[in-house]
Amino acid sequence: MTATSRHSREGGNPVSLITDNLDIWSSAIKAKSAARRGRGKGKKLDLYGIKKLRELILELAVRGLLVPQDPNDEPASELLKKIAAEKNKLLKEGQIKKQKLLPPIEEDEKPFDLPEGWEWVRLNEIGHDWGQKTPDSDFTYIDVGAINKEMGFVSEPSILNANTAPSRARKIVKKGTVIYSTVRPYLLNIAVINEQFEPEPIASTAFAIIHPFAGILASFIYRYLRSPTFISYVESCQTGIAYPAVNDKQFFSGLYPVAPLAEQHRIVSKVDELMALCDQLEQQTETSINAHKTLVQTLLGALTNASERDGFNQAWARIAEHFDILFTTEWSIDQLKQTILQLAVMGKLVPQNSNDEPASELLKKIADEKERLIKEKNIKKQKSLPPIGEDEKPFELPVGWEWVRFGSLINLISGQHLKPNEYSETQEDGMIPYLTGPAEFGTIHPEASRFTNERRAVAKAGNLLVTCKGSGVGKLNEANQDIFISRQLMAIQPILIGSSYSMILADSLNEHLRANIVGIAIPGISREDVTEAIVCLPPQLEQDRIAIKFNNLLQVCDTLKKQLNTAKITQLQLVDAMTEQALN
Repeated sequence: MTATSRHSREGGNPVSLITDNLDIWSSAIKAKSAARRGRGKGKKLDLYGIKKLRELILELAVRGLLVPQDPNDEPASELLKKIAAEKNKLLKEGQIKKQKLLPPIEEDEKPFDLPEGWEWVRLNEIGHDWGQKTPDSDFTYIDVGAINKEMGFVSEPSILNANTAPSRARKIVKKGTVIYSTVRPYLLNIAVINEQFEPEPIASTAFAIIHPFAGILASFIYRYLRSPTFISYVESCQTGIAYPAVNDKQFFSGLYPVAPLAEQHRIVSKVDELMALCDQLEQQTETSINAHKTLVQTLLGALTNASERDGFNQAWARIAEHFDILFTTEWSIDQLKQTILQLAVMGKLVPQNSNDEPASELLKKIADEKERLIKEKNIKKQKSLPPIGEDEKPFELPVGWEWVRFGSLINLISGQHLKPNEYSETQEDGMIPYLTGPAEFGTIHPEASRFTNERRAVAKAGNLLVTCKGSGVGKLNEANQDIFISRQLMAIQPILIGSSYSMILADSLNEHLRANIVGIAIPGISREDVTEAIVCLPPQLEQDRIAIKFNNLLQVCDTLKKQLNTAKITQLQLVDAMTEQALN
């Protein structure tokens, strides 16, 4: 009995490692990068565990670890003799051309040990091509875009006239042929021609062609070409960066594990069974994720929509009761943060105190302070702001609060670009940083490459910076020193409003600012988009209470996210460890 068959029959079956740990495979999830989302279907989550499980299934399959070996199977060595006889027959009949000899396989080329009865060969030994031709009549054209790579078949071929044939339409294919795109091979554009196309099918020269000899299953070839082993081989010999490619000689020099024919059938059947299980897992996981999102949105929405204190308390009690199962993803924690922000500016985060001086009195003080600053020429006189109509007020405010235009609470400083003679690449005494990039979250500690003596568009320590042009419009930051700002930025200078509560107000305007972006090449917002935005102003003492509560709750959210990330890393590592265990 072989090592593999013993392994399969004595309880160490890798298939058990798969089927007994489905919860681990399905729970290992991570966020996709923006670049990867751009190439995919727009999904923001990567079902990492299920993806690794699919890779593992293919790798176990091609290593002979997925199903037990049967000593009664005719060994691959006998199959290879039959293939050699078939090849000689086709050569004599002129149906195929003699292939160039490739070097014999060295021991150090073999990526892993094969089970007894299997044989390593080069890819060019398991099949042949049908040659090339220039189309001379209507034909079925198969290019990379015509195949369904996930399912492995041609789904959208084109019927073309010979006169309109692309120059790449050259390679003859037939039913049963395997095609592999050698351009950008990481996309895994691989398929089996699974039907008899009429008119005659011709494939693009972007494909390497394998028409398998008798005894080699096209479905097994397809799965091997998608396995981590073969992907690793292609990555080792492909050239190019933007459009990596592998040439035909490199492709056909790759190694291929020939299994007994009966075992090939058993493996393909088991792979299909386990891939169907992966499909179910993926569907269940995505359904669960969507249901979780709906639940989080519903319960958090009940908080912000509660009109009475009792309703608010009941909504919060429901969340508190299920807190551990609600806030288990980055998305749900971010939604909680947004809800906390919304509650802060709606007056629902802390109780009101009837002894607080109302916001109407604070507004008078702000107006007086602005007049003083204008007279002393510390700020410029602003344009009058339009009155707030009743239809602009989205909800009823607590007693003592006021609806105001944001511009009535701040002095807004527009950035300016400097001429080359107005800034220096080196800092000298008295110079301040010249900040040209967008604002990022967190306090700025500029490591600027430019410095200036100009004092025309300066954000001072404690001022808020908002990106108004280019990428990241609406992003906020806080200056921690004097900074000269470019036209990409505007500085918000609060008047008699604490910096913590000012940041809360400015952060609450993010959706409004993004909704007012104009321009495609250089998106941007105007001064009026900031100054005319409507905000809720609480009494000054309540602002302080809100800021303290808000920041404490955000710290809780940040702690939750750190714990989540730690658990996520553990899950991903566990999946990797199980993969390694199954292969070894």
